[in-house]
Amino acid sequence: MEELLEVINEHGDVINILPRSVIHGNPSFMHRVAHVLVFDQTGDLLLQKRSLNKDVAPGKWDTSVGGHVNPGETLLDAARRETAEELGLSQCEPEFIYSYVHSNPYETELVFTHSCVCFGEISFNREEIDEVRYWSTRDILQSLGTGVFSDNFEHEIKMYLKYKGSVK
Repeated sequence: MEELLEVINEHGDVINILPRSVIHGNPSFMHRVAHVLVFDQTGDLLLQKRSLNKDVAPGKWDTSVGGHVNPGETLLDAARRETAEELGLSQCEPEFIYSYVHSNPYETELVFTHSCVCFGEISFNREEIDEVRYWSTRDILQSLGTGVFSDNFEHEIKMYLKYKGSVK
């Protein structure tokens, strides 16, 4: 059965529920997404290399965790579910840090970004992810604009660095 997603307006109100195949490919249908930035104890950021089978950004390095919010699901529940599904982490407790709109010719997402520190073993979903590894901020900054990251992660890391600079 095809995944159903909530279509939302600019205020975040649900205006419809449509199949993923209708929403993806039409950037006029904004939908909610939960991201989790997973850090290690030294502050390095875990990134996932998306499977070549993915329809969005195949083979690109991307946010630690990212997934659609199911109809009726809370943002925190979506962040927890996606963290467990993608990385096998259930002891990582995501905390909300900011939201933003990400749009490209393929889709428009209202992204709700969370963060957590990982203390456990990562057992990533090999159907969706080809590889995971921790990146230093320096290595991420040196690789921006080179095509190794998804356009969504390029947007995400700029939002995070802006957020991080504002909370010091």
